[in-house]
Amino acid sequence: MLNRLQLLGKNGEKRAAGFLKRNGFKLVEQNFRCRYGEIDIIAYDGPCLVFVEVKTRSSNDYGNPLSAVTARKQQQICKAAQLFLAQKNLYHCQVRFDVVAVLHQKGQPPRIDLVKNAFEYCL
Repeated sequence: MLNRLQLLGKNGEKRAAGFLKRNGFKLVEQNFRCRYGEIDIIAYDGPCLVFVEVKTRSSNDYGNPLSAVTARKQQQICKAAQLFLAQKNLYHCQVRFDVVAVLHQKGQPPRIDLVKNAFEYCL
C-alpha cells in the first residue's frame, strides 16, 4: 500500500508523462530501475533520447521541486542512463537530461514545468 507521498509522486509521474506526450515526446519506458537507481521517464524528443526526472510537490514550502535534483541525484541518473544505453545498444544516440516539476497546490490545477537540459551528462 502506498503512503500519501508515494501517491503524490505516482500521480506527478502520470501527469508528467501525459504532459510530455501532449508536447510531442514519444515515451519509451517509465520507471526504469537498475542497481544505480531509477529513471522516471525515458522518451524521444525528435532524434534525442531524453532521460526525465520528475519531482512532485504539494507546495513550495520546502523549496521548488527543481532544487531537489541534487548533484548526487544527477550522478545516479547519469549512471542509470549509461546502463540503459548499453543494454539497448544505443552508444551513438544523442541524449539529454530534463526535469519535470509538478506542483499540486490545494484548490488549484497542477502546475507542470519542463526544464530541458536541466543538467549535463556527468560521467
